[in-house]
Amino acid sequence: MLNSIRLGTTLLLAGFGAFMSMAAVTPAQAELRVCNETANLISVALGYRAERGWMSEGWWQAPPGDCRTLYQGDLQRRFYYLYAVDDIGGGAWDGQVFMCTRDETFTIFGVEDCLARGYERTGFFEIDTQNRSDWTLQLTENAGEPSVVGPDLGEDLEDPAFLVDDPADTTTPDNTDTQ
Repeated sequence: MLNSIRLGTTLLLAGFGAFMSMAAVTPAQAELRVCNETANLISVALGYRAERGWMSEGWWQAPPGDCRTLYQGDLQRRFYYLYAVDDIGGGAWDGQVFMCTRDETFTIFGVEDCLARGYERTGFFEIDTQNRSDWTLQLTENAGEPSVVGPDLGEDLEDPAFLVDDPADTTTPDNTDTQ
C-alpha cells in the first residue's frame, strides 16, 4: 500500500512537472503595452484603424512604474496612435493626428466632426510598430518634458518628423474638424 502511494505521488509530480514545462514553452501573447516611467499617474487613449474604420478608446490609467496593455493579441496594423496625459503634473504626450475623445471611458468610431458629435478633438501621436507583432512604449520625462521611447530604439520618438500630419497620406485619419 505504501508503495502504491509513493508511485501515485511520483506520477502526480511527474505529470505536474510535464505540464509546467509545456506551459513554460508556450509563447507569450503579443500586445501593445505602455509603461509609465514618470513619477505621476497617467491616463492613456489609443487610436487605430479597425475593421469598421477609425476608432479611438480610453482611458487606461498607469501608476508610476507600471505598464498597461492597450491592445491584446498580434498587432494587425503597423501604425497605432496614442494620447497620454499626466494626471498630476498636467503634461501630455500628443501629436498632430486628431481623433475623438471624451472625459469618461470611451470607444468612439470615426474621427470626423468630433465637436459636432459631442466629443473632444484630441491630437494623438503615431506609433510605428515596424510590423512587429508585439510593442512596448515607455512614457518618460526628459528634463520635465514628456518623451516616448520605443522598444530597442533608445531614441526620443517625439521628433516632429515622426508625427504624421500629411494630408496626402491615406493611412491617417481625416482631420477636417475645426476647433
